[in-house]
Amino acid sequence: SSATESQAWDAGQEVEHKTINRYTNLGITYSPNADWNFKAIIPFSSRSHSTYADGNPASDPLISSHDSGLGDIKLMASYQGILPKHNLGVQVGVKLPTGNYGGQTKAPPVIVVGKNPTKFSNGDALDASLQLGTGSTDLIVGAYYYQALSENFDGFINGQFQTAISQKLDQPDADYRPGNQASLNFGVRYQGFESVIPQLQINATHKTHDQGALSGPGTSGTIVYLSPGLTVNVMKDVQAYGFMQVPIHSQVSDYQLLPRWTATVGLSYSF
Repeated sequence: SSATESQAWDAGQEVEHKTINRYTNLGITYSPNADWNFKAIIPFSSRSHSTYADGNPASDPLISSHDSGLGDIKLMASYQGILPKHNLGVQVGVKLPTGNYGGQTKAPPVIVVGKNPTKFSNGDALDASLQLGTGSTDLIVGAYYYQALSENFDGFINGQFQTAISQKLDQPDADYRPGNQASLNFGVRYQGFESVIPQLQINATHKTHDQGALSGPGTSGTIVYLSPGLTVNVMKDVQAYGFMQVPIHSQVSDYQLLPRWTATVGLSYSF
């Protein structure tokens, strides 16, 4: 779940007021042996969004939207048989265009395109970047490494890169390709307690500009988060986890909504 709110406005330019995103992810992992790991991530999203269409909160009416449903599914494969300790791994996967996507053309005739795109209360479609899905098939590659630092501390680092390799929105004046995304995460965990594992992470993300006629301004930038968290062993084979992300650095293009905070909670069960 994340909450964001705009702080500045410019007359004549749309200014987003507030967006609340809630994501529920179902992750299914299968490990046939110590070397291989296969995972499916099935997201369900709920998003409330409001904006001032002409950029003046003092005089413009506030228009809003709300939508929920299936997002874009990810399928990942990991190989960690490179080192004897199995603590170095590589990843490859795809993101599929399973969520609703689309937008509204800017050049006449103005029409709504895509697959059931979310609309504002006045009937206009949201920007393509704010839909539940992107309409693109993306390639994902990554790597990770973890290592014991002392008797009770271990450290980890992982990175991932995602780029669209095909998109369903590909017609003239109605095309859209999401920007490339890169992430780098590193942190430490303390395992000196019997059933509680505290951890502290640094999460950095970078995204390039979206492309196409349906893309908008303010879609690129770099954000760095500080993320404390906990994992709790609830019972045999069941763990609960949670962490909070707080931005500590941001450098973004144009006007953008930035998350004031992001919270994640979840349960995992091994069988």
